[in-house]
Amino acid sequence: MIELNKFYIGESVSFMKKNIPDSFINLTVTSPPYDDLRKYKGFIFNYESMFKELYRITKDGGVVVWVVGDKTQKGSETGTSFRQALCAKEVGFNLHDTMIYQKKSCVYPDKNRYNNVFEYMFIFSKGKPNTYNLITDKKNSRYGEKVSGSQRKADGTLDYNRSKLGEPIKEFGVRDNVWLIDSGYMKTTKDKNAYKHPAMFPEQLAKDYILSWSRDYMQNGIFK
Repeated sequence: MIELNKFYIGESVSFMKKNIPDSFINLTVTSPPYDDLRKYKGFIFNYESMFKELYRITKDGGVVVWVVGDKTQKGSETGTSFRQALCAKEVGFNLHDTMIYQKKSCVYPDKNRYNNVFEYMFIFSKGKPNTYNLITDKKNSRYGEKVSGSQRKADGTLDYNRSKLGEPIKEFGVRDNVWLIDSGYMKTTKDKNAYKHPAMFPEQLAKDYILSWSRDYMQNGIFK
């Protein structure tokens, strides 16, 4: 049985099987290997087994954040990210949101395609998410104006009786599901030792997901 607030190192699937009980975890934030873009001492990543274990240990209403990209091989993207998303649905997860992690730069762009500056961020939920704290840091260009306009209904007609019609627009609104996160030396993290890792994860990205899908940061005073 694992202890809270303790750091563990181990192979993910076998560790979950041996140490984590059913319906135990509220939030998982992970970025698995992107095809074979990195060599992890010969380790082969089996995402099917990982999804089954993640589903087992996730509480009802819990969330798994899955950040992933695809390898371009012989001029074609593998599409592994999509297969992983469908696999998660097959084991029982809901695909709650498909988000984009947009980078401010690209590395070694191909000459025959547009520069690749994003990765997928799939938000899987076990049922309906119990916790959500949507980050409201998007500056509204119409700040101070009153909500107006209409909304198209399923039958094609316009609905002019929206609940927020006439209310003043706030200065900041909920951010979109495309997140622009800076990365690179001393941007991904300020920890110089971390740059020895072959596939780092931006600290800001992890922080924002913990803020969005976990209530632990409020209870424990994290990220003040």
